[in-house]
Amino acid sequence: MKLSIRMVAVAAVLATAACAPQTSGTSSSDKDEKTGTLRVWLFQEVNNTPKEQVVDSVLAEFEKEHEGAEVTVEYIPVETRAQRIKAAFNDPGSAPDLIEYGNTDTAGYVKDGGLADVTEDFRAWDEAEDTDPTARQSVTVGGKVYGVPYFVGVRALYYRTDVFEELGLDVPKTQAELISTAKRIRAAKPELYGLAVGGAYTYGAMPFIWAHGGELATGKGGSYAAAIDSAAARKGIEAYTSLFGDDNCPAAKCAAMTGNDTITAFAAGKAAMAIGGDFSDAAVEAGTVKGAYAVVPLPGVKAGSIAPAFAGGNNLGVLKSTTHRTLAVDLMKRLASKEAQGELFEAMGFLPTFSDVRQQVAAKEAFVKPFVETLAADTKFVPASPAWAQIDAGQVLPTMFQEVVSGKKDVDSAAADAAKKMNDAFRSVG
Repeated sequence: MKLSIRMVAVAAVLATAACAPQTSGTSSSDKDEKTGTLRVWLFQEVNNTPKEQVVDSVLAEFEKEHEGAEVTVEYIPVETRAQRIKAAFNDPGSAPDLIEYGNTDTAGYVKDGGLADVTEDFRAWDEAEDTDPTARQSVTVGGKVYGVPYFVGVRALYYRTDVFEELGLDVPKTQAELISTAKRIRAAKPELYGLAVGGAYTYGAMPFIWAHGGELATGKGGSYAAAIDSAAARKGIEAYTSLFGDDNCPAAKCAAMTGNDTITAFAAGKAAMAIGGDFSDAAVEAGTVKGAYAVVPLPGVKAGSIAPAFAGGNNLGVLKSTTHRTLAVDLMKRLASKEAQGELFEAMGFLPTFSDVRQQVAAKEAFVKPFVETLAADTKFVPASPAWAQIDAGQVLPTMFQEVVSGKKDVDSAAADAAKKMNDAFRSVG
């Protein structure tokens, strides 16, 4: 494929010398250049061409309105983002001006001193008022804003309509019904997982903890304490881990499964239900269950309730070391604008972070409705602490689930050990 002129090779990016420094209270340089080249790092998607087309359209308008400015974009692998971005923080000469980053990375990047404080820019942005609260929380650390939300993703319950019809099953309305329905399916069709679950599927497990009134941690700002060992959280852990066994999803196969593994199993017709995101729909549509599935919000503990979902997604942020702060902030807002987010949804299926734009796309696309309902009901986020990256990388929660489903530890001791590891991480960052 011919490379876009807006894409640059890794070597070229790393070899490019820094532009003249700039002035800004949130920048490490002392000039704010209004011309020259802005460098942008965005994430490489599985099928990246539609995303490139949306981005290129925004860039064309930006360059038209900023004579003498041009933009180069590099699409970087998500898997290596942490190393690349932290290296850029430590070497401003090779750093981009603007980056896309995972919303759970915000606090860590702020602690590293890499992201510019754009609080006043965000407040002055007329579209910001329609950003949903959880998305706004994902760019906020210590009351200051360090970027703009780019898109949001949540999970809901995918189920096989053909299997439910064949077995005369009703769609579960509570988590207890979800568990019993999964086991009824497994008993009737032992070749299927009733509900595909994964011991390494943290974001699929979290709604069970939250629905039972549990929390991952309590606190705010720079001070957090683990709450994963609370009585309410333990009830959620018990509910989720009860799905691992020969009567639903055998621990020998499912303990190591990730979220992607569970969706792959569902799409391949090996599971009657799965917890998947709005971003999973394309994979399911490409599978053998196309035309024989539906999606509803994941039920909560009480009938008619929706389990709180993790509000995932990505943000855009300006680097503190940029020599083009004004231009970078303007481009950031344009890429994350209502218009651009609407186009990104059309191209990639990524849910907009603006409540009004989400309602518009839900009216046009039926599959979006359960995800929008989930977002409207309640969403949760991980602790806004740089320690979360350490907790996540250390597989603290997956280890806890796997210890329970393997029979190595009971829920109480596994949760207590996980809480200790989390508190050690929280203390390590101050």
